[in-house]
This record gives sequence, structure tokens and C-alpha cells, in this order.
Amino acid sequence: MTNALKTLRGAHVGLRAERDAAVKWYREKLDMHETRAFDLNGMNFAEMALAGDPTFRIELVSGPGADGGPESDDLYASFGSHGWHHLGLWVDDVDAAVETLRDRGVTVTLEPVDNDHWKVRVAFLVDPWSNVIELLQSKV
Repeated sequence: MTNALKTLRGAHVGLRAERDAAVKWYREKLDMHETRAFDLNGMNFAEMALAGDPTFRIELVSGPGADGGPESDDLYASFGSHGWHHLGLWVDDVDAAVETLRDRGVTVTLEPVDNDHWKVRVAFLVDPWSNVIELLQSKV
């Protein structure tokens, strides 16, 4: 029998946020674009595509029942919770991306730093709904 899991590939990650405000934030701050929006069972969904990889999507989910994530700008304190922690996105130049994001009013929780173990340069930011995003730049 063939292992069907060998075909796994990224599709999307779902983030809790207020849909309309999040669509605006992800469009204005991360240059993403909305590919579709719909309502289902009292929940609101919007799919956002990355500018550099339109096949991978961020699905913004809003509706009743969300308590919100940890309210902290301290990246290291945010690692103290179980479950999903952050979304990693590749960029060609972490420093330039952070400068652009800072100009757009985005909260940077870790300034660009080299991680020699993984041969990457990284920075972290947070959206208004406490979703943590890591930017990575290959150093190989």
C-alpha cells in the first residue's frame, strides 16, 4: 500500500481575529490579499494569500466563543502556553521587512537576530489579536 501522507503540503493556518479588521490589517501590514470570505454556522471566515506564495493561505476566523490569546509583547513569555505558538514566514531580507513593518506601526517583539543553529536570521512580530508571526531569512 502507498503511504498517502507523502503528499502532505501546506494549505492554510487558521487564526482567530475579528474578520473585517483583520483583513484590513493583514492587507495593509503584510501586503496580503483576500481570496474569499464566507459565513458558516455563525462564524465568519476570510482567506488571505501571501504576496510571495499565493498557494499558502491564512484563514481568519471570527465569531462567538473566542477568549483571545495571551496579551503580551514579551516573546519569551509567550512561549509559556501550550498549543499553537506562531506562524513562520520566509522573507528575503528580515531587516528590511522589519523596517517596513515598523514604519507601518506593527509591534516587533524580537528584533532581527541570527540563529546559527538553524542558519537563519529571524524576527518576531505580533498582530492586534496576539497572533505571533516569525519572519525567517535563510543564511545558507
